[in-house]
Amino acid sequence: MKNVLIVVDMQNDFIDMSLGTAEALKTIEPVCDLIRNEEFDTVIATMDTHPENYLDTFEGKHLPVEHCIKGTIGWQINEKVKKALEERNAMIIEKPTFGSEELAELLKKEQPETVTFCGLCTDICVISNAMLVKAALMETPLYVYEKACAGVTPEKHKAALEVMASCQIEIR
Repeated sequence: MKNVLIVVDMQNDFIDMSLGTAEALKTIEPVCDLIRNEEFDTVIATMDTHPENYLDTFEGKHLPVEHCIKGTIGWQINEKVKKALEERNAMIIEKPTFGSEELAELLKKEQPETVTFCGLCTDICVISNAMLVKAALMETPLYVYEKACAGVTPEKHKAALEVMASCQIEIR
C-alpha cells in the first residue's frame, strides 16, 4: 500500500435515491476516473451500512431518512462506480456511522505514503474519515478531490473543504 485512494459511500441512496442530489450525480465520472488512475496502487471503498431499525438509532433520530439499509438497492454502490471498483479489485469496508475506525486502523497498520479521498458526502462522511486518517497518520500527506466529492448542499461542501484545508489536508 503506497498511494491509497479512499472512495467514500458512492451508494445509490446518496446519489439518486433518498438523499441524492444533482451535485452527487456529477461526481460519478470524476470518481470513476480516480479509481481507474494507476497512480493509486490500492483502492478502498466504504459503504454506509445501517440496520432495518435505523430510525431507532441515535443517528436515525437526528437524520430521520431511511438510507443505506443493508441489502437494499439504495445501499448498493452505484453501478458505474461498482464496475470501476471491481476492475481495480478494491477492498470494501462497511461502516455503521460517518467515520470508519476499521479504515483508520488498516491504514495505520499499512503506513501508506499518501491517502486521497473522494466521494459522498463531503461535509459528513468524507470529512469524518479524512479526520480519522489524519489523526492516525499525522505525517502522511492527505488529499481530497473537490470535483469528485459533493456535500449535502454546495455550501456545506465548500465549508467542509475549507475545514479540511485548515487541518492540512490538501484540496485538489
